Amino acid sequence: MRLSLIPALFGLAILSACGGKSELYSVPAAPVETSRIGISFRSVEVRQVSLPTYAAGDEIHVRGKGGALTSSGMLWSDEPARAVSLELARYLSQMTGARVAPEPWPFVDRAAATVDVRVEEMFADGETLFLMSGQYFVAPDNGGRDRSGLFSLSAPITPGGGAAAIAAARGEVVRDLARLIAQKGLR
Repeated sequence: MRLSLIPALFGLAILSACGGKSELYSVPAAPVETSRIGISFRSVEVRQVSLPTYAAGDEIHVRGKGGALTSSGMLWSDEPARAVSLELARYLSQMTGARVAPEPWPFVDRAAATVDVRVEEMFADGETLFLMSGQYFVAPDNGGRDRSGLFSLSAPITPGGGAAAIAAARGEVVRDLARLIAQKGLR
C-alpha cells in the first residue's frame, strides 16, 4: 500500500509544479457623480443578481467574431453574482444617500423597497465593449406601485488593456445600471 502511495504523491507534486499561477481580476469602483439622485425610498434591499450560467462562473467570457462565447482564461477575483450585487448596492447607496444593502437584509427594520436584477447577457465583445442586458424589478414593501424595466448597457474596453480593462468596463456598466434603476425604478 505504501509503495503505491509514493508514486501517486510524486505525480501530484509534478502536476502542481507544472501549473502556472492564476491571475484574478477585481473590478475597480467606477467614479460616481457627487450630485444625489432623489428616490422615493429610505432603504433598499438588493437581491442577489441573477446571471446566465456562463457569466456566473469564475472565468471572464469574451464573444468572438463568429458570435461564440469563450472563456478568456482569465478569472474574476470574486464570485460574479455576489460581486455584481455588492457593486450595485454600493453604487445605489452612493448615488441616492439611502440605506442600501444586498440580501440578506442586515437591519432590524425591513427595507422600504427591494430591487431584483436578472441579467440575460454579460460579456466582453472582443476587446471593444463590455455588454450587459436584462431586466430589473422594484417591489415596494408598503404595497406601492411595482416597477420594472429593461436595460441594455455597454462600456468601452480600453484597447490592449486585457482583463483589467474588461473589469473596469464591467464596473462602469454596473454603475450605469445603478443610475438607471435609481432614476427610473426607485423614484
